[in-house]
Amino acid sequence: MNRPVDDLIEFPSDFPIKVMGAAHVDFAATIVEVVTAHDPTFHAGRLESRPSSKGNYTGLTVTVRATSREQLDNLYRALSAHPMVKIVL
Repeated sequence: MNRPVDDLIEFPSDFPIKVMGAAHVDFAATIVEVVTAHDPTFHAGRLESRPSSKGNYTGLTVTVRATSREQLDNLYRALSAHPMVKIVL
């Protein structure tokens, strides 16, 4: 039996999102701004940053407080459309 995706996530819940982009001094701060627009409770303490092995890219894990599927979809669209972002998982 197939269940809708909405049934797989209980709202509200903490939801990690991985964001990859080229290494840039403003990358993390920029992503925090985008995320905060969709989750006003988000703060930098809920962000983990890891450089790639060669230092060319930065991987961020942002843990948002997901309140609805619509909120997550809008956040994924905003992150994916941002010019500094290469991949959103």
